[in-house]
Parts: sequence; C-alpha cells; structure tokens
Amino acid sequence: MYDIVIIGGGPAGMTAALYARRNGKSALVLEKGGFGGQITYSPRVQNFPGTLSMSGNEFADKMLEQIMAQGADVEVTAATEIRDEGKVKRVLTEDGTEYEARAVILAAGVKHRMLGLPGETELVGSGISFCAVCDGEYYRGQTVAVAGGGNSALQEATLLSDLCKQVVLVQDLDYFTGEKKLAEALLQRENVRAVTGTVIDSINTTDGAIRSLSLRRKATGETGRLDCDGLFVAIGLIPENEAFKNVVALNDYGYAASGEDCETGTPGVFVAGDCRAKQVRQITTAVADGAVAALAACRYIDGR
Repeated sequence: MYDIVIIGGGPAGMTAALYARRNGKSALVLEKGGFGGQITYSPRVQNFPGTLSMSGNEFADKMLEQIMAQGADVEVTAATEIRDEGKVKRVLTEDGTEYEARAVILAAGVKHRMLGLPGETELVGSGISFCAVCDGEYYRGQTVAVAGGGNSALQEATLLSDLCKQVVLVQDLDYFTGEKKLAEALLQRENVRAVTGTVIDSINTTDGAIRSLSLRRKATGETGRLDCDGLFVAIGLIPENEAFKNVVALNDYGYAASGEDCETGTPGVFVAGDCRAKQVRQITTAVADGAVAALAACRYIDGR
C-alpha cells in the first residue's frame, strides 16, 4: 500500500509527488501518456521563475528525474476508477492492476479540443499553439490566426495583438460567443480582424512550417486562403475527470469543484492542477496546487 497515489504526471502531479516524498510519504504517480502533460507542447518555457528558458520537454524531464531521485515510483498506465473504501482508497488501471493508498491526488489535467484537421497533431508545438502567454513571443511581428470565438479565443487574440503584426480570428459561427465588450474592444485594434461563419478546411505547410490556412464560408461554400505564420487553437478544454466523478464532484464544465485548498467532498481524495475549477491555468498555478494537495494529503494521513 502507498501513502499517496497520484493520478497524472504533469507539473501538478509531479510536484505533489515531490512534496509527498519530502514529507516522508510513499508516492506513486500514474501517467497514461508522456510525463509533463500539456507543457511538453511548448517549444520554450520562459515564464517559470528562476528559469530563463527551456523547452517543455526539458522541464518535464527534470521534474521526472527529481521525483525519482526522491524515491517516488512511477507507472505509465491510465487510471480508470477510484474506489473509496474509507481509510483505504483503491485506484484501478486500464491494465487491470489495482493500487491501494491512504490518500489519492487527482491531477489528471485537461486536453485541448482540436479542429480535427489532417496533420494538426504533428504541428502542435511547431506552428500550432494553445497559449499566448506561453508561446506568443515566438510570433512577434508575424501574422497569426486564432481559431475560436469564445472568451478564451478573445483573450488569446488580445494578448497576441500586443505582439503580432496581425491577428485574424476565425470563428465558425456568425457571431462571437464571448463577452460583447471584450470582442468590441479587441476588434477596435488596427491589427485585428475577424472572419466569422467560416471554417478551416486545412493547414498548409512548407518544410514543416505553417504558411496558410484554407478557409470555407459555411453559408456559401466560398473558399479562400489566409496567409499566416502560426495558429492558436482556442475552442475549449476537456478536463480528464469523468472517470472519477463518483468520488470528486464536478461542475457544469467537468472540472473538479474544489477551491484553493484542493480538497474534494471525499475525505482522503484531493485534486490539483488544470483539472480543478480555477481562473488561471499556468505552470506556476499547477505546481502550487501540487504542493497544496500533497501537504493536505499528508495532514490527512497523519490525522491532523
């Protein structure tokens, strides 16, 4: 039996493992894909305190090396269920293995909604981005497109407009679903324009770099081309919490309904990182959650 089983090997989950081990608790991290989560899509990380610049993969590798040096165990497998058996929590995985723990930290993260276009996945981190704060600087003085029309897309476009020569919003609906005032303020900027009622049919590249998007008007079928250097996809996030809703209350959007204390309604089950209901989703907030959740789990185990 482990003291703490952590579901998810992103910055939140690995920080939780670090703090668990530093407090003398055994810890197991279950990660279904690659350790590091969404941060591995960033070619350069320049907004983490004390780090001038590193790639997302470098950051993830250093965290993984650190927690393993501290004695944390790691397994590459997907957790499929958490069973609350009172003082014992049982975590089931897709390969049929079951792990017992005194406490569980859910740090499953989120995945970005994608457009579903050919070659899209391969371009993530090298032409396709999701975070203007993280990657906007790489497109300074260039032309970028932003796919989406909700608040996230409008906010991304606002940040990018301070850096880029031109920002083009491409929205499949005839209107924006985000806040009216935010949209109005954005479209008043000289280097921002919007293309509504339009879908992106393909991403066109040369030597692996994005050069243009093929567009199509939904109402008329008219086609066109948008020359650009990069594409920011802002059509929503999908929290990876559905399998655990029996022990973690979810809000209307599927995020774990927990506050800054990272506690859930189930004693001994905690939540950390992007899968938690919160306003800001950055590396710094993820690692903060990991520390808070781990220390809360340690207090729970110690009966404090």
